[in-house]
Amino acid sequence: MMDTAIVGARFNDFAILECEGSSELYKSLSLSIATDKELLKLCLNAREGQPIPNLLFGAVHYLLLQGTDHQLKEYYPSLVDKPKKNSHLFEAFKDFCLENGKEIKSILKNKLVQTNEVRRCAYLYPVFCYIYQQTNKPLSLIEIGTSAGLQLLWDHYSYSYGTENIYGKNDSFVHLTSNVREGELPHHLLSLNPPVNDRRGFDLHVSDLTKKEDFLWLKALIWPEHKDRLVNFEDSVKQLRLNPPHLIEGDGVALLTEAAEEISADTTLCIFHTHVANQMPNSLKEILLQRVHEIGKQRDLFHIYNNMEDRMLHADSILNGKAKHRTIGETDGHGRWFDWKLTSEVLT
Repeated sequence: MMDTAIVGARFNDFAILECEGSSELYKSLSLSIATDKELLKLCLNAREGQPIPNLLFGAVHYLLLQGTDHQLKEYYPSLVDKPKKNSHLFEAFKDFCLENGKEIKSILKNKLVQTNEVRRCAYLYPVFCYIYQQTNKPLSLIEIGTSAGLQLLWDHYSYSYGTENIYGKNDSFVHLTSNVREGELPHHLLSLNPPVNDRRGFDLHVSDLTKKEDFLWLKALIWPEHKDRLVNFEDSVKQLRLNPPHLIEGDGVALLTEAAEEISADTTLCIFHTHVANQMPNSLKEILLQRVHEIGKQRDLFHIYNNMEDRMLHADSILNGKAKHRTIGETDGHGRWFDWKLTSEVLT
């Protein structure tokens, strides 16, 4: 049973683990919300299993982007060119929440946190290059928790990693940059440009970016200071409209076995999900791993994921019935940096 103490701890953790060095706005607000009984009580309306800080901040940002008039917008870099400093930020935020409590409750109860952070593709791209190098077969993709499907299109984007070299699809609308914090990416690996034979994404609620409401909600989940993320999002929406992936509304874990059976055996099956497992109860995580294991008895596959047991990115495989666990390394939640711990000995 959720109570205000638990929610308060989540806001404290969010400030330290997620916002530090990334969003002073949300860090400041999170630390104040963590001890405010009225706002914590409001948060108890959140849909079960959802990351409450992201959901509350998304709800407020969504209403502001819709045009709800309030002094709070003066603190948001996404809404004004010269935002105010934090001197009365929390007072304005709380006043906005109380004034628009009915609308915020409705959003908390009905919306899902589906941050389609496209820059995560900057660390997925070398992982899929690595997989293609291992198998030399076209890839078939299944994404669990796909939201709008932007990460399913990783092979339609271009990338650079702290140098002038550009990899991927050079004529893409989308150019993603990221830094390798620890380790080194082999140049030859990034030049492989893997072919994708099949791609399908599952989500309990598929976001249709041709609809204004869905587009605005995903935009609201982008943190106000992150203008580069906003540019990446808007550019990737252009790319998606040219190459819309196959998205299915439903429980990706429940439908996984059936989906895998439909995919050609002449391809390498890649089941992936990023920052989705943190919304899964442990029982569902166990079912997911069991289904991956069962599918691995029938065909080769790779499972790329984070937030199952730790925050690390993993690329496990079952090849010829033999399971192997690989840790890629830690990643920034928004893809600004990642670690690459696969050694040259592995890349054979």
